[in-house]
Order: sequence, then structure tokens, then C-alpha cells
Amino acid sequence: MSAIKGTARLLVEAAAAKPSPKLGQALGPLGVNMMEFCKDFNGKTGDLKGGCVMRVKLTAFEDRSFNYVICPPPTTWFLKKASGVTKGAAMPGHTNVGTVSVKALYEIAKIKKQHDPAFESAELEGLTKTVAATARTMGLTLTR
Repeated sequence: MSAIKGTARLLVEAAAAKPSPKLGQALGPLGVNMMEFCKDFNGKTGDLKGGCVMRVKLTAFEDRSFNYVICPPPTTWFLKKASGVTKGAAMPGHTNVGTVSVKALYEIAKIKKQHDPAFESAELEGLTKTVAATARTMGLTLTR
């Protein structure tokens, strides 16, 4: 492998990556072939449900090759799905936009721990508390 040219962090819908200005602005300066990335990404995420927005950490090299790691969606995406809301509160702490169960928080924490390299060594209880804090900052009320 040659030297690293740069890195990019992307949010890409699973199995639906296509050339777009947003993707082009991220990949173009790195010299990454957008169509090659889209085909490879769509192939790897083809079995996931539509609408699932995946986090991608891409590393581009000087020889125009690249590799990337696909991480699960952001915690806010899971919380929106679990609570049925489309977006968080404009003024968290003052207005509530929905509710989410503690069981759902635990399930989200389990998914994050299993599939996200950043959280594989985290304790499940601490990760659940982090997910609960994110829920509160979105304006969600916790229920039993």
C-alpha cells in the first residue's frame, strides 16, 4: 500500500449509495473513484433494510486505492426508529417530542456494542446510560 492521502467520514444510506454532489465533494479531492465505492458499498450493505443510514470511515491512498469501515447508524437514528419521531426537539429539556422505553435503550446499546468498533470494550450498563443521555438531549422521555 502507498501513503495515505486522506480520510473521510460519511453518512451513506445502506444499499442506496449513488454518485451525488455530496459524495463527490467528499471523495473527489481524495481521488477515490465514486462509482467503484458505490458498487462496493451497495454490495456489502445489500442485505440491510432501506433507509438505514450507515457511518463510513474511508481511508484513501496516494495510488488511488481506498479502504473503508462500515459502522452502524448513529444513536439518534436508532432512537428515532424506536420512538417513531422524525426529528428531535428544538428545545430539549423544555419540550418533549416522544417517548422511548428503557428496554429499547438497552437493545440499542447492545447493537452498538456488537457492531461498532468504538464501543466493543465499553460496559453495557455505561453504554445504555450514554444512549439514555442522547435520548434526553433529543427531547425524548424515558418510560419503563
